[in-house]
Amino acid sequence: MTAPAASATDRIATAIATLGPVGHLPKGPGTWGSAAAVLLAPFLFLPFSPGGRAGILAGLFVLGAWAAGRAEAALGRKDPGCVVIDEVLGQWLTFLPFAMLPVWQVFAGLLFFRLFDIAKPFPIRRAETWLPGGWGVMLDDAIAGLYAACALWLARWGYVAFVAGHSGRGMM
Repeated sequence: MTAPAASATDRIATAIATLGPVGHLPKGPGTWGSAAAVLLAPFLFLPFSPGGRAGILAGLFVLGAWAAGRAEAALGRKDPGCVVIDEVLGQWLTFLPFAMLPVWQVFAGLLFFRLFDIAKPFPIRRAETWLPGGWGVMLDDAIAGLYAACALWLARWGYVAFVAGHSGRGMM
């Protein structure tokens, strides 16, 4: 028995959900999705005001939930690994509170987000089931993004405190 042909809407939704070919790259599609989000952020996310960014994230949440839900149905799997639109949401949520990020902080934000997205500490794992379909797919990465934003804020604070504490020593 063959699977029914996917509709044009299903193909479009799946392309959005997988970021085209990104979700189909080998070994760790979630990491590839996060890397794509980091590369796109300076053009499609970071230049905007905090309110603009929040609007982008809200729109991305709705679009991603629709696309992920349609992709799940078309692919016949719950939260398939190739669906990486949720990584864009979580990665950009990580960067939301910051006006500027030096390269090391962008890289740290990527690492923090991937850590929380993979480890899924409480309540991230449970959040996948709080909402049906694509909404749950997006929600768990949103929470991982919030955790990563807090971790990045603490890392930035620790770096500034360290530099401030060591900035005048040996200068006299």
